[in-house]
Amino acid sequence: MSVRMRDADPALETLLLPLAEGRLDWPAGGVLFLRARDGWPLHAAPRPGLVAEQSFRPDAQALEASGIELVGPGDARRYPLVMLLPPRQRDESRALMARALASLAPGGRVLACVPNSEGARSAEQDLAAIAGPVETISKNKCRVFWTAPLTAAADPALAARWQALDDVRTIDDPRFASRPGVFAWDRIDPASRLLAEHLPDDLGGVAADLGAGFGYLSVELLERCPGVASLHLYEAESRALELARQNLAPFAQRAALEFRWHDVTTGLPQAYDVIVTNPPFHTQSRADRPDIGRRFIAVAAQALRPGGRLWLVANRHLPYESVLDASFGEVRTVAQRDGFKVIEAVKAIPARPERAPRPFDRTAARNAHR
Repeated sequence: MSVRMRDADPALETLLLPLAEGRLDWPAGGVLFLRARDGWPLHAAPRPGLVAEQSFRPDAQALEASGIELVGPGDARRYPLVMLLPPRQRDESRALMARALASLAPGGRVLACVPNSEGARSAEQDLAAIAGPVETISKNKCRVFWTAPLTAAADPALAARWQALDDVRTIDDPRFASRPGVFAWDRIDPASRLLAEHLPDDLGGVAADLGAGFGYLSVELLERCPGVASLHLYEAESRALELARQNLAPFAQRAALEFRWHDVTTGLPQAYDVIVTNPPFHTQSRADRPDIGRRFIAVAAQALRPGGRLWLVANRHLPYESVLDASFGEVRTVAQRDGFKVIEAVKAIPARPERAPRPFDRTAARNAHR
């Protein structure tokens, strides 16, 4: 078994602290880890029966590479311990806590950890509201908290309401269904809207949407550009990709569609005529990572055919110009508004090599004059 070493992960280390200190025992009946991440604390002691659920592709791949079994949200087994790293978005976090309770075997416990900077105290209060009193340890600028052995939720009605918070619902633009936790889940992102407004109608051929989210840019591309015959949506968050499938269903006869659960930073498997993207520039913990956006641009440049066109939107302050200038033959800023910039970049067409002159053939020249 190979273990991928991640950067320091205080939340993961703190989550396992009650087990490391003997306050809780690792149960024999298996453990479910929701929103799991890999890291050395998971491998510091034997973890028999551990299974993990993770919808974010890079983290899922890391877990698989370290030998941990992955399960999907349809897993119906019940576990004596459910661990979780609740996300920042509160509705999504509450729904995940309610599902953790629903996944417990009789007498099971829920164990959770949240960094202080991401609402640890509020998350602890939320778990207590549906599960009853919890025990707590604060360390590593995080808070880990766990329930008593449970036979049922302390407030079953509230737990049921919270579990429904993750339901798919239509947003203000009725073309789109969404759910808490995905990017700009309850609205049309203003940067993506600005890009859509400036997409020219002459884009065509085989296209890709990198970081497609719930599919807004893909829908706009197909509605505005009749020449797009095939469209591939790349998205690392499977919860968003499921929504994109639903939102793009009306276009199934309009173009050949493919939905790919994929980490764009690892590269793309084929060539494209057009790429559109509103690339991420932060991690799931909201830390700024402009290198991710730069990598999206470099990957797009590698995947575009000569003469292919990248349409990109980004925050105006992000330093993307150097990688754009290094990767494309032509770069222009199309629009700027509300702190965003829309850029078109065209991949250079290699110049045809000049033919070397033929050596002078004296015999052929004499024969030509006879």
